[in-house]
Order: sequence, then structure tokens, then C-alpha cells
Amino acid sequence: MTHATAPTDPGAPTRVLIAPDKFKGSLEAAEVAAHVAAGLLRLVTEGAVGALEIDELPVADGGEGTVAAAVAAGFAPVEVEVTGPLGGPVRATYAARDGVAVIEMAAASGLAFTAADDDAARRSGTFGTGELVSHALDHGARRIVLGVGGSASTDGGAGLAQALGLRLTGPDGDLGPGGDALRRLVAVDVSGLDPRLTTTEVVLASDVDNPLLGPDGAAAVYGGQKGADDAAIADLDAGLTRWVEALTEAGVGRAADVAAGPGAGAAGGLGFAALALLGATRRPGVEVVLDLIGFDARVAGTDLVITGEGSLDEQSMFGKTPVGVAAAAAAAGVPTVAVAGRTTLTAERLRENGILAVYPLTSLEPDVATCVAQAGPLLEDVSEILGRTHLTGRRTGE
Repeated sequence: MTHATAPTDPGAPTRVLIAPDKFKGSLEAAEVAAHVAAGLLRLVTEGAVGALEIDELPVADGGEGTVAAAVAAGFAPVEVEVTGPLGGPVRATYAARDGVAVIEMAAASGLAFTAADDDAARRSGTFGTGELVSHALDHGARRIVLGVGGSASTDGGAGLAQALGLRLTGPDGDLGPGGDALRRLVAVDVSGLDPRLTTTEVVLASDVDNPLLGPDGAAAVYGGQKGADDAAIADLDAGLTRWVEALTEAGVGRAADVAAGPGAGAAGGLGFAALALLGATRRPGVEVVLDLIGFDARVAGTDLVITGEGSLDEQSMFGKTPVGVAAAAAAAGVPTVAVAGRTTLTAERLRENGILAVYPLTSLEPDVATCVAQAGPLLEDVSEILGRTHLTGRRTGE
């Protein structure tokens, strides 16, 4: 959490809340907010606007960046060594405060730890994410927010379940990790599942509405992004099918219904395990994050909200940070404008989603590679232009 306040004129300053997501590949959300603030404060130095009170509040959509947003809002970072998607150790950080733990599955089981190839797609697992959940429970978590996105695996959350006490056996004993191994799954013993989960609220922060299996399922839709070829996708889907069958045989009566429902296919099927075994409730990711970071309290009394992300495009209209921020700001009666690396949206499409205007870096520098490399300085320049348009009419006394 960062606050930047310019020297004050007599009277109340104009209040601006900067609530962006990251610019993927160039700036983290907190860096975006800091550069926007720097651009706006130039206007105070120049006398173009009166006093500004700027509140920087990094946001995420429930995927990568969610832990960083929670930490920026006052949660404590907790670093743990866990099992990576291919079995080696990785250092992962989650956020904790007042009995709430915020976990990103990508921090333990993400694509960043693997090569996107057929072998990795078959063998990657989610055991490390389960270890993060277990660690949080050991340290008093009563509510766990599980942010998904960027998964390396298609194991249906079987690894997560194993880390939390389920025993999976194959023809030769305990089953190894990865979605491909699930084709050899003989039986599941659910008796060892951590009993603390029955009294712990688990929130699955996800906008993915795919089911677990079939042509719209986790393997078919997302397996290719993880390096799986057509044969691997078919094998992974077969493994997930067997995983659902084995859980049903083990007495998890709702497994088949959950597998067919929305969200089960999130994060290679980790959504399925969270919903079927951990009793999770699924909520839109950006809504969960806005609640965690106290957005409603921070936006109250604000004159303008500035949000943004690297590419503001049609995909942004479906559960991404800028639209979620704009909706929450509109509910508080506060207008929203955006910054972006680039945008493909018309002014009409933006207004339909609560964003009055967008200021892309490409309006100053058409070359996208240069925008990525020089994102910070360009963001300050474009934010100064934004401020001249939206703040100069708000000088104190006017």
C-alpha cells in the first residue's frame, strides 16, 4: 500500500485511486501504479492542477499477481519451499492475515517451472499447491483463497489432493504424479483427507467456466498451451475421466456432477479437486481480490479511479481487472479511466463496460517492443496526458 500526496492548496485535494493490474512482461501492478502517480504529480509541480491525494492500490484478477496485490494491501508474505510441478523443490510465497491465506497455484505449480512440451504436460502435478494449503492450515488459516491460472499441469488437482491426505494407488502401489499417471489409477482412499478442511472456507478465485472432461474440458482446451500434442491431450482426458470414476467409487458421490459443472476445468482440473474435495465456492477472481484488498473502503470519497492492464482488448471484457474495477467504482459513483500498453477496443465498447477513456502507450510509441522496454517512462507521459484531460477541471476552488 502506497500513498503519495502532493503539497496541499487550501481546501480539499482531488482524490485519485490508482488500481491497475500488471503490464505482463514489463511492469508489476505496483510499478504501474507508481508510474501513473509520478505522471500525475508532474501536473501539480507545473501548477496545472491543484492538490492531489493519490492512493495506489495494485489489483489482480485472481491469477498471477493476486498474492502481490494482497501483500501490497497489508497481508504478510509467507515463503515456503514446496514441490514444483516436475518434482524438484521451488520457493513459493503466499499471503496471510487474520486467519486468511491467499494462495496462487502458479507460485508452486505454474508453467514458469516447466518447458511447454509433451513430456512436461504429461508429468506435471499440483502437489506443491497442496503443500501451500497444508502450510496455511498449520499456521491457523480458517479461510483460503485459491487463485488459479498459469497452471503447468492437467492432473485434475490429484497432486493437491495427495498433499492433503488422499492416497492414490496404481497397479504397483502409490501412484506417481501427473495427469498421464491417472490412466493407471486403481483406487482412491479418501479417509486421510485433512479434517481441518471441513471447517475451513475455501474460495476458488476463477473465471474459467469449462467442465473437467470432453471437448470443452481441461485437457482439450488448455492442454496445448502446456505443450501437449493430440495424443497427450487424449491421454490426459482419459486420466481425468478415470480420476472422476475412482473418486465416485471411493464414495465421493458428487464427483461426476462437479466434473460436469462450470469451473471444474480451471487450472488443469485443479478447480475440480477444490470444488469436489475441499468444498470450495467459486467466485469471479477480480471480485475476490477487490474484497481482499478493501477496494470499497478505498474508493469511497474518491473523485477518479484509474485502472489498466497491458493489453486492453476483448478478452478484458470477461472477468479481467479493468472491467471489475470499473464496475466496483461505478457502484460507488466514481468514474473510471484506464491506461494500457495497447488497446483494440472502441470507445463505445469501453463505455459499455464503465471505462470512460483509455490511454495506451502505443498512442505515444507505435512500436510494441519499445513500449514493453520503455513502459515506465511512457506510462508517466501518458498519465500526464490523462491528468490534463480529467483533472485540470478539478482545481481547488473551481
